[in-house]
Amino acid sequence: MNKEIKFTDKAIKQINNLLVEKAKGSFFRIAIKGGGCSGFQYDFSFDTKAEQDDLVFNNVLIDKKSAELLNGSEVDYVSELIGESFKITNPQSKSSCGCGVSFSL
Repeated sequence: MNKEIKFTDKAIKQINNLLVEKAKGSFFRIAIKGGGCSGFQYDFSFDTKAEQDDLVFNNVLIDKKSAELLNGSEVDYVSELIGESFKITNPQSKSSCGCGVSFSL
């Protein structure tokens, strides 16, 4: 995996906690898709197999195109008043919406 994408201990712990409930051998997938109020949005899902262009970091899959857009980012898991969620701090994003799920480049 690209060494420029960092995962906090909290993020890794939460990913592992979520995978315990899934079928053995499942992966946590992070992708960037078009959409959201700012043009792009982060997508978190589960997958049972790695695709040929996927980069693998422990139990996390990121497709090559998304990894390029995530270069330099940090993935964290945060608790806030509005709830708990994964938070990506992406230095490549020029702006993001209030929900923190969509962004523009």
